Amino acid sequence: MTFSNTLILSSFILWQLLLITTPVPTLHHHHQGRTSVAAAALLGGGKWALLQSSIGITAMHMQLLHTDKVVIYDRTDFGPSNISLPSGVCRNDSQELALKLDCTAHSVEYDVVRNNFRPLNVLTDVWCSSGSVMPDGTLYQTGGFNDGERVVRYFRPCNSGGLCDWTELNNSLLAKRWYATNHALPDGRQIIVGGRRQFNYEFYPKTATTNKLFDLPFLRQTNDPAAENNLYPLVFLNVDGNLFIFANNRAILLNYNTGAVVKSYPTFPDVNPRSYPSTGSGVLLPLKGKGPVVEVLICGGAPKDAFSKAKNGVFVGALNTCGRISISSQNPQWVMETMPSARVMGDMLLLPNGNVLIINGAASGTAGWEYGRDPVLAPVLYKPDAISGSRFEVQSVTSKPRMYHSTAILLRDGRVLVGGSNPHVGYMFTSDVLFPTELSLEAFSPSYLYSGFDSLRPRIVAPVTQSLIKYGQSLVVQFGIDGPVKANLVMVTMISPSFTTHSVSMNQRLLVLGGMNNVSSVGKSTYQVTVNVPSNHNLALPGYYLLYVVHQDIPSVGSWVQLQ
Repeated sequence: MTFSNTLILSSFILWQLLLITTPVPTLHHHHQGRTSVAAAALLGGGKWALLQSSIGITAMHMQLLHTDKVVIYDRTDFGPSNISLPSGVCRNDSQELALKLDCTAHSVEYDVVRNNFRPLNVLTDVWCSSGSVMPDGTLYQTGGFNDGERVVRYFRPCNSGGLCDWTELNNSLLAKRWYATNHALPDGRQIIVGGRRQFNYEFYPKTATTNKLFDLPFLRQTNDPAAENNLYPLVFLNVDGNLFIFANNRAILLNYNTGAVVKSYPTFPDVNPRSYPSTGSGVLLPLKGKGPVVEVLICGGAPKDAFSKAKNGVFVGALNTCGRISISSQNPQWVMETMPSARVMGDMLLLPNGNVLIINGAASGTAGWEYGRDPVLAPVLYKPDAISGSRFEVQSVTSKPRMYHSTAILLRDGRVLVGGSNPHVGYMFTSDVLFPTELSLEAFSPSYLYSGFDSLRPRIVAPVTQSLIKYGQSLVVQFGIDGPVKANLVMVTMISPSFTTHSVSMNQRLLVLGGMNNVSSVGKSTYQVTVNVPSNHNLALPGYYLLYVVHQDIPSVGSWVQLQ
């Protein structure tokens, strides 16, 4: 930890001590939502809590499932982990590069509600792989390294008493997929884009007409021979059914059925790369209204020469800029913004109220073994609807650096689960290495979870969690609120949880549901509102979503719904 970060942490602890002895202001009902959340920011900008000191593996990949359990996994090719497989169970892999007979686990299932975990048995190497959840809630995970590079694995969630585990399908991919990106598609399949030295894409499951590789020259054009800088491309489904694909410092809109480039976007204004290993991060901003404006935000990264310099022990400062672009515009242009601090290897998450959290990462260096320096301990909130120049808000710091191979995902209750960090080839825990391997899980609670907002916080009554909803239906949402309700500050959102690895949150999507009729009272402290479920499969993909009622920027606990 650098002196500057130590100073920040010490200042934060002092500030927290001052807060303990400072009366908390009473929050009256006439406060507007954003003012109230700003007040919470003065109380520390969110809170951190340690959930598990060790889950036995470092959380390189994470996916929340509709059972409120998180599938987490690391690579297999470094030797034993710190958690054993069940008695009598071992991996016996003659192709494994490290430990051919391995009785430790490299994947776990974390139960959010019970705050416990159990080992899972992944057989082939899942290092730097990708994934997507199918409409039925099954996680399909693709590729990896060595014997895992063409493997498809699936994890089908089971009831709380079941001991579901990974199933592996060897040679199910046509190309080696290492550092690729997956995206769910409207027809229930997923597309797998790119990977190291793979300038193509393919689909899974395959059909008679799609059992082939599709050439994607854009990935060859954006490949930097010195550092690549086009791995783990950012992929978002546009509402017109085409895919927005960003790699290095450029983006295209692709008709994935024909392979035709529908639109080429301007190069990032500063020409610096934002893809691995100059790892920035990006989100598709909340989609709202009919024919919504579709915007992409990409933040952070590292200058073009940062990777080659890091290999020689020179750690260049990360980028402190973001680019925002309306991909549906007739004349799309990047609009640049400046973050409060530089960041490479950050994660970007959509929060239930439509704000974006930027978390984890470093202030210098790049992704890669030992190539990051100066951890960024404070997350940043980005408010897309605020006036330009006032969109960023620095949050509370953590004491745990989250460097290379860190992850973060949104949980149903609005917290953010944070794990990972292992910039070393193997697991290293000694104090003589920079940034020892981190096996812990933390939760970051944004300021909207501050207990002083409890009287403003909605509680969803209906639809109950695990409900089915249909395309195009009018959905009646009932909710309770203890305090006074500001009807004009109520909205209903739906979020598809992300598969997160290497600062890429695949399949993350937030919809603000339209058709909001007047909020009406249906009983003591109980209200209802009718919203329209999207009828467009390109706008809302089939599958599981977290449904939230948001009041004055304060979200309810989410309710799982399955759109079909």
